[in-house]
Amino acid sequence: MKTLTLLRHAKSGWDDPVARDFDRGLNDRGKRGAKLVGEHMRKLGLVFDAVVSSPAVRCVDTLDGIWEGYGTVLHPVWDRRVYLASGATLLDVVHEFPDVDHVLMCGHNPGLEDLILMLVPDGPDNPFRDEVEEKLPTASVAELQIDVTHWADVKANSAKFSQLVRPRDLSIDLGPASR
Repeated sequence: MKTLTLLRHAKSGWDDPVARDFDRGLNDRGKRGAKLVGEHMRKLGLVFDAVVSSPAVRCVDTLDGIWEGYGTVLHPVWDRRVYLASGATLLDVVHEFPDVDHVLMCGHNPGLEDLILMLVPDGPDNPFRDEVEEKLPTASVAELQIDVTHWADVKANSAKFSQLVRPRDLSIDLGPASR
């Protein structure tokens, strides 16, 4: 059994003009959200064997906030393919994960949503899928269980949701009405 935890980067700042989208960092709400999600991950006792992330500044900043709340710094593999990747490209990255049981991947939409919708079959066993189909908000964590021995064997409709955590679930100040 493999566990794939997908983390969408936290709320980024559009006010700070940067030359490239890649260089856009987090706004204050995103920084608060990342730290709070990290604290929640610690309370849940989540332990990751490996971390793979887009090297975009907003993902780097998100992981910095996560580690602050989580209480432990994990050192990700920075994989440029994850930056603004499609669901199919993200699945290619998953197929190359090291032979460990639990991987955290930090990336972007719409690729993360597409990957979840590709891996998790529609049906009553996966009620979180409908929520993701509507939207995977920034700083959300989607944890999937996949009954395979090797990451290379992961295929469409092979995962089950074990949890979905959105910042608004943890603090009303981080919900859509707080913009």
